[in-house]
Amino acid sequence: MISLAFPWALLLLPLPWLVWRFAPPHREQVPALRFPFFRRIVDVTGSQPRAGAVVLSRTRLQMIAAIACWSLAILALSRPERVGEPVEITRAARDVVLAIDISGSMDVRDFVSPDGTRKQRLSAVQDVVENFVKGRNGDRMGLIVFGSRAYLQSPLTEDLGTLIGLLDRTEVGMAGPHTALGDAIGLAIRTFEASDIEQRLLILLSDGSDTASKMSPVNAAEIANAKGVEIYTVGVGDPDATGENRVDVSGLQDIAHRTGGEYFFAADETALAAVYERIDQLTPRKLETLSYRPRQSLSHIPLAIAALLGVSTIVLLGWTSRRRSPV
Repeated sequence: MISLAFPWALLLLPLPWLVWRFAPPHREQVPALRFPFFRRIVDVTGSQPRAGAVVLSRTRLQMIAAIACWSLAILALSRPERVGEPVEITRAARDVVLAIDISGSMDVRDFVSPDGTRKQRLSAVQDVVENFVKGRNGDRMGLIVFGSRAYLQSPLTEDLGTLIGLLDRTEVGMAGPHTALGDAIGLAIRTFEASDIEQRLLILLSDGSDTASKMSPVNAAEIANAKGVEIYTVGVGDPDATGENRVDVSGLQDIAHRTGGEYFFAADETALAAVYERIDQLTPRKLETLSYRPRQSLSHIPLAIAALLGVSTIVLLGWTSRRRSPV
């Protein structure tokens, strides 16, 4: 389908006729010869002297070529374009960042798998989160790991296979032995700033209490709430432990509450899988479809025709003039 991007330009088509019809004629003074006996010649011939002008005449070919070139130039100015069939693009309408604690306490083997064997906490988390990520095909997700410091393992991406690979290669203690909950939230906020999607979800998993953050988790949660980041917190580990090995249940609950999210606790792999399944139900994949029509400009075609027509007319008039001139 052919359409005009700027059809209002067609209103300029009658402009030359309007100028010819209503604008005053151009007058140019030229040198003239003075006859001392001009009055006598007039009296002899009986003519009445008056002002005059020389009007150049145009051939029919010149008029047709001028009208055609003007029309083609206006047509090019109206920007004709070929409009293709609608193209639909589906993209995620929500960005999700996974923040996973890999401090030293995640090495404890107290997670019971469905077959009854005990597994390392991080290993169980990796298995459950991997299944969660696979079920979010179409979402944009990022991965943050944190211990004494927080690190961005994967920025927001739709390549979930790469994200899973990075998660599988994560090991306990890579980010230090302590826990920096507030810094992990702060890094997630900066990660979301690179996105123009308004719905933002952070799933924060930890088995300890904040002991290494430069920014307190409460302040980080307040900033996240102001930035439109919803935080779902997941606690694993032992709430009855002592020191930094004790999972800070009240702190995780407070973080979730301040951002409009929810808090979950999992004591074994089955419970952890149920937690992520529940999160998946609460925040289902959300997609938006964008539709557009590809457009190809055709303005060069009438311009090329106008140029070719103008040059051809000039050549033809010159050739005709030479034929008529005496040898």
